[in-house]
Amino acid sequence: MAIKEDVLRKAQKWLIGNFDEETKLEVKRMLEEDEQLLEDSFYKDLQFGTGGLRGKIGVGTNRMNIYTVGRATLGLANYLKEFFADREKISVAIAFDSRHNSQLFAQTAANILSNNDIHVYLFDELRPTPELSFAIRELKCQAGIVITASHNPKEYNGYKVYWEDGAQIISPHDKNILSHMQRIDYEKISFTPDESKITIIGKEIDDKYISKAKKISLSPAAIQDNKDLKIVYTPLHGTGIKLLPRMLKEMGFENIYIVEEQAVPDGDFPTVKSPNPENPEAMELALRKAREIDADLVLATDPDADRVGVAVKTIEGHYQLLNGNQVGSIITYYVLKLRNQQGLLTSNDFIAKTIVTTDLIKDIASSFNIPVFETLTGFKYIGALIREYEGRKRFILGAEESYGYLVSDFVRDKDAISSAAIIAEITAWAKLNGMSLFDLLLDIYKRYAFYYEQLVNIVKEGKQGELEISQMMDNFRYNEIKEINGVRVIRKRDYLKGQVVDYQVNNMQSLDFPQSNVIQFDLEDGTRISVRPSGTEPKIKFYFSVKTNLSSNEEFNQRLEQLI
Repeated sequence: MAIKEDVLRKAQKWLIGNFDEETKLEVKRMLEEDEQLLEDSFYKDLQFGTGGLRGKIGVGTNRMNIYTVGRATLGLANYLKEFFADREKISVAIAFDSRHNSQLFAQTAANILSNNDIHVYLFDELRPTPELSFAIRELKCQAGIVITASHNPKEYNGYKVYWEDGAQIISPHDKNILSHMQRIDYEKISFTPDESKITIIGKEIDDKYISKAKKISLSPAAIQDNKDLKIVYTPLHGTGIKLLPRMLKEMGFENIYIVEEQAVPDGDFPTVKSPNPENPEAMELALRKAREIDADLVLATDPDADRVGVAVKTIEGHYQLLNGNQVGSIITYYVLKLRNQQGLLTSNDFIAKTIVTTDLIKDIASSFNIPVFETLTGFKYIGALIREYEGRKRFILGAEESYGYLVSDFVRDKDAISSAAIIAEITAWAKLNGMSLFDLLLDIYKRYAFYYEQLVNIVKEGKQGELEISQMMDNFRYNEIKEINGVRVIRKRDYLKGQVVDYQVNNMQSLDFPQSNVIQFDLEDGTRISVRPSGTEPKIKFYFSVKTNLSSNEEFNQRLEQLI
């Protein structure tokens, strides 16, 4: 293939610039042997979006390496000094996960920030992302960085930026940081640290985080009565091992069984294809352990421990993986029910969820007269909502279908550590009331409605994949789709165009929501289908939601087959 001029020009700069010899050798190899890889590595700059960078590790402008991390960090430093010009001291907290080069990228960011007169609090070892969110406010920092690609495959890493409220950045901060980045030449980045401006942190923040997290407990008596609950936990080779076993023990649970094969942090994630608790394959070793010991609960956290997967025993006695909508609904019901019983609910309380998360949460909250505010997809928007209402309304909990939950607001991002702890407590409470966690889920379905959701991902990698995803979105956006699978479409929401088309009355209205590349179809039978490109992976995502009634536990499997 012929190498495009802009790709060749960018690659050649990396041959003669102030780059290390290993980098130059790899660029030379790609030029001579792998033109496709060269194009994918240099055809664009790694995008800095609402949350930061994420991409494959490697050489090039479209890859995660010390130079792209350095450029983002210097851009952030320049923006912080501009935005907080009136502050005597600007500080940033930095954490990292178990991925390849995570510690290197974290140290690189610390070096550059310190070189630019910004104080850095750098964790001594890998730590969960929610602890970084907590540390920002605890240490009164102006920003935070965590080096992670969350649940992506091992080839990826990422760079997430947080603001002084502990939430991920959103507009306009992302755009302003990008603007500063675009003015930076790689030659201008100094990687030399000012050691006097780097403070190493660790156990003292762990202790404060655990102390705060334990306060979300609503039924310590249930834990005390069921402290022998058998819990299997896997950190999937990630950061959860640093805090979750300790958290569960301090909550009062005595029988915690760690999946030893997955307990050691390892960026190769050798026991799984992908370290994502949303993938059933990632839970296999934990389920095997659960069967061996007859566990009551199975928990799995992703590498940076902001998502948690759950498995429970069914009526038939086998283990069932719960999806994110089911777990979010269980947490919502428990927290509202217990708070209501204890007189802790107020008229200022609210819950937050994303637009692709189950409406069962709305039904539950409505029964307790608690409003649910919806946000765009991504927990950063829930964090922004907490900030918007701070001092006026009280945030109770937030949930997103992709296994992310937050109870209370001492952290401002999804938190698998405290969420796993509350899930264990709910299991103990259910057992105290003669139920399993699965029984509790069925009771919720019987009380409200049997919602079932499923996510389908289509992976499209590289430049060509990006084009194909764009074409698919254009097809859904600009072509009139009257029916799907033989069922009539009655409503279409386009969050990018900001409009809702109601086909039943042939009416179009504006959509009072921030712009985002999401399209939703409501069907005549109550089905909802949402489609959007992933903001962090080379995927287009399809969210399917259907519902029916459930009158008894025994008819669950029959109803489920009808919905699927």
